Amino acid sequence: MRARSVVLVALTLAAAPALAQPVPPGAAAPAGAPGMGARPAGPPVPQGWTMSVGVGTLFGTAWQGSRDTALGVIPDLRINYKDRLFFSIPEGLGWNAVNTREWKAGPLIKPRFGRNAENGGSPFQVLGGSTALRGMGDIGIAGEAGAFVERRFGRMGSWRARAELRQGFGAHEGLVGDLSLSYAGRSGRLLYSVGPRATLASRDYMQTYFGVDAAQAARTGLVVSRPQGGLVSYGLGGTLIRPLDRSRTVSLFGGIDQLGDRPASSSLIRQRGQRAAFNLGVVYSYRFRL
Repeated sequence: MRARSVVLVALTLAAAPALAQPVPPGAAAPAGAPGMGARPAGPPVPQGWTMSVGVGTLFGTAWQGSRDTALGVIPDLRINYKDRLFFSIPEGLGWNAVNTREWKAGPLIKPRFGRNAENGGSPFQVLGGSTALRGMGDIGIAGEAGAFVERRFGRMGSWRARAELRQGFGAHEGLVGDLSLSYAGRSGRLLYSVGPRATLASRDYMQTYFGVDAAQAARTGLVVSRPQGGLVSYGLGGTLIRPLDRSRTVSLFGGIDQLGDRPASSSLIRQRGQRAAFNLGVVYSYRFRL
């Protein structure tokens, strides 16, 4: 979850809380991103437990704010119980405690994978990367626990508004909020969704991922920067899904995002990075009952 989202591997939401992509009518909705990148599945969710496994590739900005790009091989694992419980790498673990035709809401916990200072990459990076973070130190894995609320409206529930608020623990202890609005539909067998997204965060999050303290400044030559809380990023994301049959799907997803003024004012971004970011990925997945 989710930014959102500007990371090498959107499925890990490693650098930005990428928002979940909108789900076309009739498609399964494992509720939830990250940055960047969450992908709705194609076939309807059967009753009981189901699992989806798959693999794909993602090309995009190496880390949020980077000038460099990288290619990653990404796993796709999702587990659902009816339309109540959901688990996946990008969307985390959650429960639709409120679950009606128009409203969904409940608790949610998401992972945020670390950032490697040596190559700027995630655990799934295979090509490319960035040397701009050398001297900044690694950032470990963080968890983010909180809640979400989602409202569907319009004809056939084609519009979806969603908000998440999560408290970080581990590598960062900041508050992170994701907002998104999306429109979903279909053309023949092709399912599509598109919409704007934004991520806000508190000072602790900003300083963990964009700040430069005195020790980092001494190692890198960057100016000490302590960005305050506010808008992390805003952008547009979309997904195309082509079901091959009742079990298999191929999905294309991508997005473009822009850093907000406060993270962009950091010397890390001004001297070694840029505000604009993008990602583009494709995933093949297979769903079955447990």
